[in-house]
Amino acid sequence: MTATIFDMDGLLLDTEPLWGESMLKIAGRHKVNIRSDFFKYTTGLRINEVTAFWRERFGWESDISADGLAGEIVEDIVALSVQKSRLMPGVKELLQQLKDAGMPMGVATSSPQYMMETLLKHFGIYDYFQVCVSAEHEVLGKPHPAVYLKCAAMLEVPSWNCVAFEDSVNGVISAKAARMKVVAVPDEYNINNPKFAIADKVVDSLVRFDVGMFNNL
Repeated sequence: MTATIFDMDGLLLDTEPLWGESMLKIAGRHKVNIRSDFFKYTTGLRINEVTAFWRERFGWESDISADGLAGEIVEDIVALSVQKSRLMPGVKELLQQLKDAGMPMGVATSSPQYMMETLLKHFGIYDYFQVCVSAEHEVLGKPHPAVYLKCAAMLEVPSWNCVAFEDSVNGVISAKAARMKVVAVPDEYNINNPKFAIADKVVDSLVRFDVGMFNNL
């Protein structure tokens, strides 16, 4: 393996729960009738796809557009993440190991470019990565492999020589479709989900992974 690519939300940063908090708050502000149980229908979608899905399936009386609602949610979650979020356990240590080993690194996320760059810089890990790619610039987001293929191309490494780290099933599907090796790091509620069997390795935390384990993928 000659390059490593990371997802961001729930993998590098513990921002995943904050998405629900921001979506409910901003939706409520505009009287968009969304409940937390709706989130299961949009897991892994880009935020503009989420709000477009809401408008199509559930409708709302507010004059705000789906894109306008998405923009407000992004602004809110960035501010919320700066206040409440943190690096996931083992992130800094693994990134330093990979840097010391001379391995190129990238980020491939469904989150908007603005959010990705702002938070990676805020938490002091932006400079570990040679390439940071957002799926907002692709025609299709995860589970389509486009964002991973773009990241590998920008790293100038064949996709089959990359290892991707992901915390969601859709993310794992995306990276596997790009012909990458995949290390899945599900949260505690999904660690036994049989769908993660398509990953090449499953660990419950990045603390459990080190560079010596690449040879066994």
